Amino acid sequence: MAGTATTETEIAQQVVVRTKDVKKVYKMGKVEVHALKGITVEIEAGEYISIMGPSGSGKTTLFNMVGALDKPTSGQVYIDEVDVAQLDAYELAWLRCRKIGYIFQTFNLIPVMSALENVTLPMTFAGLTTDEARNKGMDLLDQVGLADRYDHKPFELSGGQQQRVAIARAMANSPSIILADEPTGNLDLATGKEIIQLLGEMNRKEHVTIITATHDIKMLSASDRIVWMRDGALAKIERRENLDIQIGSIEGDAEGGVEASLRGTGEREKEESTDESAEQ
Repeated sequence: MAGTATTETEIAQQVVVRTKDVKKVYKMGKVEVHALKGITVEIEAGEYISIMGPSGSGKTTLFNMVGALDKPTSGQVYIDEVDVAQLDAYELAWLRCRKIGYIFQTFNLIPVMSALENVTLPMTFAGLTTDEARNKGMDLLDQVGLADRYDHKPFELSGGQQQRVAIARAMANSPSIILADEPTGNLDLATGKEIIQLLGEMNRKEHVTIITATHDIKMLSASDRIVWMRDGALAKIERRENLDIQIGSIEGDAEGGVEASLRGTGEREKEESTDESAEQ
């Protein structure tokens, strides 16, 4: 038992994604847009991280950097301590196929393919045989509750079911990192809640690191840490337990949902101090 505990501790402390003073500048004619202004952050194995902030804050740009979908203007992005900027096109393709699974707001399923074919496509690129891919694909669809829909095309599935297929596809090659870009953005309240719960289960059972860029406040209850972005800069990083999160009812959600205050511990203490001064 002691050996197991040590192993779990070592895994938890392993840094899988690290950025160092990452800057991204887009040139639009003579105008320079500074999308990222020196972001330094470390993400450990098995963490559930939510990148949050208003539109234009830089969260999607940072998301693209840590997902090896774009390269910084300056600074470094390390995945498993490998500098992504030093990889050639073939090495990047291998990294995206084997190390990272992607989930998108618009699902990005191939319309002419069945659920099973969409899930097994990354396995084909990774070199699995047809039988191996089919068996693993069916197992993944079963995990997301869609084994009985394996032969359905995307247009025959609801939005929530399509996102479940996308989650199964993201897990196709047993990645160490799942990147989810607004995974609940196109879903209703109840279905979005189900997807958040499913991602949480994947995180706990498979020990996969989940990094999501989101506006969805409900995501806070599942996250270990929240990275707050503002104007291209890292505003703060907070742990879930330091947020004022309350479970309550939300209109349209019969089972109740998550109401979350965006105040951190520091803001709450400041407000309490102000209230006490006012009373005196």
